Amino acid sequence: MMRSHFGRREFVLAAGLSAVARPASAQPAAPALIPRRLLFDGAARSRVTISPDGRRIAFLAPRDGVVNVWVASLDDIAAARPLTNATDRDVGRWLIWPQDNRYVVYFREQGGDENWQAHRVDVETGEIRALTPGPGVKSYVQQISPLFPGELLIAHNQRDKRYFDIHRVNVATGASTLLLRNDRFAYVFTDPQFGVLYGALTRDDGGIDFLQRGEGDAWLPFRSIGLEDAASTWPVERSTDGSEIYWLDSTGRDRAALVAETVATGACRVLAEDAAADVWEPLLDPATRHPIVAPIMYLKRRWQVTDPQYAGDIERLAKAAGGDLVSVGLSGDRRSWVALAEPEGRPGRYLHYDRPSGAVRTLFAQRPALEDAPLVPLQPVVVGARDGVKLVCYLSRPREAIKSTPGPMVLLVHGGPWARDGADFNTTHQWLANRGYSVLSVNYRGSTGFGKAFVNAGNREWAAKMHDDLIDAVDWAIAEGIADPARVAIYGASYGGYAALVGATFTPEKFACAIDVFGISNLVTFVNSIPPYWHSWRATWRMRMGDETTAEGRRLLEERSPLNRVDRIVRPMLIAQGANDVRVVAAESEQIVAAMQRRNIPVTYLYYTDEGHGFYRPENRRSFTAVAEAFLAQHLGGRVEPVGDDFAGSSIQFKAGRELIRGLG
Repeated sequence: MMRSHFGRREFVLAAGLSAVARPASAQPAAPALIPRRLLFDGAARSRVTISPDGRRIAFLAPRDGVVNVWVASLDDIAAARPLTNATDRDVGRWLIWPQDNRYVVYFREQGGDENWQAHRVDVETGEIRALTPGPGVKSYVQQISPLFPGELLIAHNQRDKRYFDIHRVNVATGASTLLLRNDRFAYVFTDPQFGVLYGALTRDDGGIDFLQRGEGDAWLPFRSIGLEDAASTWPVERSTDGSEIYWLDSTGRDRAALVAETVATGACRVLAEDAAADVWEPLLDPATRHPIVAPIMYLKRRWQVTDPQYAGDIERLAKAAGGDLVSVGLSGDRRSWVALAEPEGRPGRYLHYDRPSGAVRTLFAQRPALEDAPLVPLQPVVVGARDGVKLVCYLSRPREAIKSTPGPMVLLVHGGPWARDGADFNTTHQWLANRGYSVLSVNYRGSTGFGKAFVNAGNREWAAKMHDDLIDAVDWAIAEGIADPARVAIYGASYGGYAALVGATFTPEKFACAIDVFGISNLVTFVNSIPPYWHSWRATWRMRMGDETTAEGRRLLEERSPLNRVDRIVRPMLIAQGANDVRVVAAESEQIVAAMQRRNIPVTYLYYTDEGHGFYRPENRRSFTAVAEAFLAQHLGGRVEPVGDDFAGSSIQFKAGRELIRGLG
């Protein structure tokens, strides 16, 4: 099929025209529209975690439309009750039970600033107490231990925004004692004895030196990791008795393995490994901290048992899951387990496993409103790049799609880039497939989980081989009769937003339109605006992206920056940004929008005053997806649900181009 050449004049006209519709008789009837509210208002219940005594679960669920912390007895799930009453925005996605079973620790931030402040709530009285300073201070739980049931190690950066000091915190009172003043380490490794073992120091060549804490303030060389292993080698935990340290380790191999190191001798043995993919963080025995089972995902997730006494338990849970076993947690006595299972192509459901009896029961569904929705399967496919590299991709097709009949497609690019797309239930895939689009997600080189060679193949390949991988995957979909070459969109957030800008500027006629959500427009300004606590990783970034401190590196970054090719944009563009984003600051979107406006290039620009790196308020997710849906329908010809009241309660601002998208009111 001849590719449509689309010039500036035609682009301007197209902003007000709908795509050509296909005859109704040419394909099966489309399923009912799944309302955006059902897809994007969030799960009814999520992040379920079991108490150490196995009597209760804590989870996240909406309260008056805002996600809060809830608790329920495992014997009476129907009597679940809220523990918090946040009204402005959702609480954070991490829930932790300290070992005394009395409190649940959770996190809050303000307006998307990512300064997560730790709080605890008393499950009996509902009393709430802050455990770390705030606002403006970022914190995380460093260590829990069965040896100290009423305490946690918590890290925060109040003293120096670049580094995280380690504090020993009494959960009941909030009293805090400084354990380690950190003035140089990217991160610190501690153990269940609440001892500080290692500090990770990034080198100028992008590698990592692990220094072992000695007497007093002495730090002694322990282990050096090169850049090639830096993304796939780190310590996971030390056993409670201190005899072993567990590592995810790719040194001497391509795929990261789970390795046990004997402290007394330094001898190592492999607990789990795979020929195709990295091993991920293992599930640990809550008392001994020994690994029980480790997840591995190449195309789909599977679990490799590392402690034979649990093999039957994992087998029973996997069978009951009826699909993918996503996560597992267990009580301190190992008798009571909670797992998240995803049946093929369906939302997840939480299971309770009683180990003594072997009985498995369903607690509740994550998204009961979608149980009867016309959902589609997520199909893993492996695509060959032009140089032979294998790319693991995930494809969703509309129910009404006819095999080998090309239709509109959205290339959905993951962020990171040091992350990956997986086989988990994906609401964006379901949304777009329901609107009539095939959806393709690509694990381009630089993505994690497929071995260190694959990660390092992305070094200094931004807008080069990493983008070629995306183009090769699109060409595969075209050759397979899935995608109409004239109706392919590129859409992504963070690095995915950068990829969308690259698509619009480096391959300007490849895509019919582009959606950039807080994407990087200028790599030089980006690296000079990262938050202070990322500065420890700056040397690693310079090796992977380009070094802005050298003339050669700066030239590379400038060459790979979409801002410097803005005059090549000839296709419709939707850009969205959170005002409080600390990772990709608003200036990244502002400068490319301004450059387009100076050249009279049409652009629609959405701005959210109370969001950061992600749209977390449901009202904002609703408004953004309403605009994106209308934008895609206009330029690809898919189906659209009317906006209705989806802007109500949102902070959305149209800083440019509202008139370019029909149906927004």
